[in-house]
Amino acid sequence: MEQLPLRIHPLRLPLEPNPALVAHAKQRADSVQNRIADVITAFAGSMLFVYIHIAWFGLWIGLGVEHYPYGLLTMIVSLEAIFLSTFVMISQNRADGKRQVVADLQWTTVKEEDEQNRELLRLSNQILELTKLIHERIPAATGPSDAT
Repeated sequence: MEQLPLRIHPLRLPLEPNPALVAHAKQRADSVQNRIADVITAFAGSMLFVYIHIAWFGLWIGLGVEHYPYGLLTMIVSLEAIFLSTFVMISQNRADGKRQVVADLQWTTVKEEDEQNRELLRLSNQILELTKLIHERIPAATGPSDAT
């Protein structure tokens, strides 16, 4: 798997890709089916795909491959739409998978931070109790000294 490039933040600080998403992408890339679906989805979502279809439909009609109502062209386009809608669903599933990876990572972080906060609160309470003990054992100062 190729290394994902660092993205540049508007402040010009390089941002490293999320390690969990990198691992998820590597796992997806291990499957030939996923790689094929990714390539088809990327191509179907490009302007090149649009231009090819404009040229194809224009030539089909312009060269008179078939006459109106273009039954064969309609059938081909319908079949293509069926397959493309399937690839759109595959792409949505992939996006959902990425979101789930990030959500799981965030949940793990929240649990770790919660545990750290509980520990900090416990330490703060200990410090408070020790401070109270010190104040009980040391008599309060009686004000400024009169020895002048």
